[in-house]
Amino acid sequence: MTPQQKKWLIRTAAVLVAGALVLFAWQRYGLKESEPGLVSGNGRIEAVEIDVASRTAGRVKDIRVREGEFVTAEQVVALMDTDVLDAERRQAEAQLQQAISAVATANSQIAQRHSDRAAAQAVVAQREVELKAARSHLARSMALADKSFLSPQAVEDERARVESAQAAVAAARAQVAAMESAIASARSQVAGTQSSAVAAQASIERIQADLDDTALKSPRDGRVQYIVARPGEVVGAGGRVLNLVDLSDVYMTFFLPTAAAGKIALGTEVRLVLDAAPEYVIPAQVSFIADVAQFTPKAVETASEREKLMFRVRAQIPPDLLRKHMKQVKAGLPGTAYVRLDADAEWPAHLQVKLPDAPARSSR
Repeated sequence: MTPQQKKWLIRTAAVLVAGALVLFAWQRYGLKESEPGLVSGNGRIEAVEIDVASRTAGRVKDIRVREGEFVTAEQVVALMDTDVLDAERRQAEAQLQQAISAVATANSQIAQRHSDRAAAQAVVAQREVELKAARSHLARSMALADKSFLSPQAVEDERARVESAQAAVAAARAQVAAMESAIASARSQVAGTQSSAVAAQASIERIQADLDDTALKSPRDGRVQYIVARPGEVVGAGGRVLNLVDLSDVYMTFFLPTAAAGKIALGTEVRLVLDAAPEYVIPAQVSFIADVAQFTPKAVETASEREKLMFRVRAQIPPDLLRKHMKQVKAGLPGTAYVRLDADAEWPAHLQVKLPDAPARSSR
């Protein structure tokens, strides 16, 4: 056999082996003509991304996780510097103490004004008694003057005493009114100082809320995708510190042609086969169907052009299943989504659900 014939035989054998492998892969994982109730589309595993950000501007003090690390809900993943907030809290606490002292002082002033009013009322009573006595003296003096037992000057003196007593009563009553006004003013002062105390307390609570927010927590169970800010860096209000992937909300986005997309509905069963692990079949359900076609041609005039229309479809993996295999979930993996158009049809053998064993839970 010549060298050229040997090369030709080697090339032919290689082509036959490659063809056999392709045929085996198609028979094992591809759709068959005897399975008209299925349609497939290529896609990638995706997960909802969550940004963990600082609510207020500040300096990053510590990052407590690493990229790729799994975190649980409410776990502290980063700390912000609190020096400024601590100073603001101390200032607000001092203002609260001042307001409390001012309230106590205003209350004591009210008590004092009540005492002053009682004293003024006593003076009014005394002046009224004096006025009554002066009027009695005046009446007796006038009776004696009519009988010429007293001189007219004595009567005028008694009348002057009555007028003086009337003026004293009026002055005492004015003093009582002044005390009433002082009490009202003191009550207003109490209300103002109480408002200041409430405002100071509200400031403390606000600052405490800001202090609590300096401990950045993971809102969900997930994996740290990347860290944006490092310790010592300053971020603005709402600035991202790190990014998480929510492993409880994982799905595959793929595209189907118009004829297939029009036959499926939300909740339709889907089977996912990943390129990285073709031996496993993952169950899912259609959770989204786009109402606007993708890859739309400039003009849709013929049936062949309409076949170019593709609709974006999302297949959601059940959260319970994700929780069991959370350590094995990886976003970005490519794969194929198989959709069953006929709900009464059976899934073929190669698309029966097959999942990896769930990792054992730690006993700690």
